[in-house]
Amino acid sequence: MAKIITGPRVGKDGKIRVGCSAVIFHKDREKILLTRREDNNQWCLPSGGMEPGESASETCIREVEEETGLEVEIKRLIGVYTTPDELIVYRDGNKIQLVALCFEAEIVGGELRLSCETTEYGYFSYHEIQTLDLLLNHAQRIKDAYSEEMTPFIR
Repeated sequence: MAKIITGPRVGKDGKIRVGCSAVIFHKDREKILLTRREDNNQWCLPSGGMEPGESASETCIREVEEETGLEVEIKRLIGVYTTPDELIVYRDGNKIQLVALCFEAEIVGGELRLSCETTEYGYFSYHEIQTLDLLLNHAQRIKDAYSEEMTPFIR
């Protein structure tokens, strides 16, 4: 599990890491798919870090498949989220400043399942999400997705 340090520009003490997350709406667009993380037991969007040689959309597609078993197609960019006032410190000593891209994705195949990274999954309404122990930096992404704004957010 990682520790988050906050403060003015603490991100300068880390390396930049690009991450991608996926908002997958239920057919009625009233609920979003969330997974419960194995490492910290918090709910989150399917997400993960970009690997060398990958595009952002490839990262998002791969992470969704790894964590949920679902095959998805990227529909739009919801937003770009940067964290200069946050430093994520991992147990192994790695320190990162996260640059996250959040996409809306649509299911095109696969079967929803658990993985070694997820212990539970479910579709939740915006109201239900407010009651969950949610990975902190995913709250804004979910709020932005529900806004239905077509112009990507830059945060």
